[in-house]
Amino acid sequence: MLLGTLLVLLLAGAAPASAHAALRASDPEDGSVVRTAPTHVTLTFTESVGLLEDSFRIYGPDNRRVHMEEPEHAAGAADTARAALPRDLDEGTYTVAWRVVSADSHPVSGAFTFSIGKPSPTPPAAPQDHAEHPVTKSLYDTGRYLAYIAAALLIGTAAFAALCRPPDTGPLRAPLLFGWWTLLVTTAGLLVLRAPYEKGASPWTALDVSTFPDTLSGRPGMALLARVLLLLTAALLLPVLRHRTLRTRVTAGAAFAVALALTWASAEHASAGIQVPVAMTSSVLHLLATAAWLGGLTALLLTLHRAKTPPPYDTVARFSRLAFTSVTVLVLTGAYQSWRGLGSWSALTGTAYGRTLAVKLAATAFLLLAAALSRRWTALLARPAVAEERVPALVGASGPPPEPRTTHVTTAPPEAVGPEAVEPEAVHRRALRRSVLAEVVVAVAVLLVTTVLTGTLPSRAEAEAAKAPAPQVAGLPGAQALTVPYDTGTPGGSGTVQLTMDPGRVGENGLQAVVFGPQGALSSVPEIRVTFTLPSKDVGPIDAGLTDRGGYWATNDLTLPLEGAWTMKLTVRVSDIDQVTVERGVRIGR
Repeated sequence: MLLGTLLVLLLAGAAPASAHAALRASDPEDGSVVRTAPTHVTLTFTESVGLLEDSFRIYGPDNRRVHMEEPEHAAGAADTARAALPRDLDEGTYTVAWRVVSADSHPVSGAFTFSIGKPSPTPPAAPQDHAEHPVTKSLYDTGRYLAYIAAALLIGTAAFAALCRPPDTGPLRAPLLFGWWTLLVTTAGLLVLRAPYEKGASPWTALDVSTFPDTLSGRPGMALLARVLLLLTAALLLPVLRHRTLRTRVTAGAAFAVALALTWASAEHASAGIQVPVAMTSSVLHLLATAAWLGGLTALLLTLHRAKTPPPYDTVARFSRLAFTSVTVLVLTGAYQSWRGLGSWSALTGTAYGRTLAVKLAATAFLLLAAALSRRWTALLARPAVAEERVPALVGASGPPPEPRTTHVTTAPPEAVGPEAVEPEAVHRRALRRSVLAEVVVAVAVLLVTTVLTGTLPSRAEAEAAKAPAPQVAGLPGAQALTVPYDTGTPGGSGTVQLTMDPGRVGENGLQAVVFGPQGALSSVPEIRVTFTLPSKDVGPIDAGLTDRGGYWATNDLTLPLEGAWTMKLTVRVSDIDQVTVERGVRIGR
């Protein structure tokens, strides 16, 4: 309940994540006028990027889409995107819309214009934002948050069991299984959603298996696949390792944790920018220290509350040392990563990355305060050591000297030391439980703020992007969107169809249709047909040729040759015998 509440609050209040690669330069430049048609369009980014099948979409002066070859990196440079242009481009203004995937797994898009010979008499409409699909983005971000929490729980609980050695490990089985299953399911879900997330498409497009090869060819997809394979391998090797020595189990667990952390470091901030090898090492250590501390806290809390035998002082003291080491690593790696991401002190308050980092630092300060209280109560649980006492023989005494008497310190349970010692220890244990619970609550908040930080453009990269010679325009040419209600007159035969036409002008267009049922939920129908007629010119009907794309209907080949007031006829078939046709007017311009 606690995790769910915090997650909902964060998702509701967080701003959309910024992409991490920013356009540094373009050739031709934004707004430039070139004498002759360029042979290529080349973009240079602040970090390496991955290319999609439709990374470039270019619209000519007549708003028709220019067909291009598949994009590639220029001269093998990973921070560039390049596409060849046709040789017979006409004079006028062209709009270039692009979409790539930054090295840290986040898609980024934008647009700019250039002119050949001279600008068009009528400048093209200002491009609008090409927003990511909200459902896909929400699902993907939620999966990322849950994966972080599950990894911390899995690694931290295993570290607590192996290094702190509680006598009763029964309460730790549930968090271990929960962490493993949650991490496996969320990672598999992220892998399936990767293609629609990169393309800004509906989550239903994840059912298209033809997109998987492209997903697995990119660094983020390979990292997710490696994580799934690691989790499955760990499950297969666990029965074998149970019969091995403690040292072997600890070594295997450490290797697994490092490999798991690398699947994050290789696909996020550390994999791009300056000092990549150092940043990768720092990122792995930072994630492992976070997991050992925060996941270990959860394990300690469960042990304090649910263990049949209360954990002895030695177990709590071992975790106190583990937590101190983890905090030291977190401070060192966090300072380096903050310097690397910020670039300047002014960015701490002047950029979104800096402000998010400031929130994380403030939450971490509260966490350290709670940890200090826990350390204090841990120290009070220790029994004062009694020094070994030796009684020498009395000088001048008759008879053989007596044997030296030695008093040894024992860690007897409270029941064995008398009722006068039980009450203080019980008070200290209750105080320790409360302080550890406070640590866990604040720790979850810190972890969730950290995931938001990984989805925010680093200040250093933002400063580099600001040095670009011309302003960037985000988005694609303006699209038309409309919602059409329908009702067949039968039970369950009503709802709405949401249609989006891109760019909604003369020439080649894309058309997408999503059907919603009477309760507003996504609905699947046997058939949707859309035709267009231009009565004033006696043109049409032109069938859009929509095809089922696994939950929604779409086409990229709708050509409307003339401007004017078109009539769109939408036919929705909800069963073998029930269908309804609705007409709407659509204005198509140049």
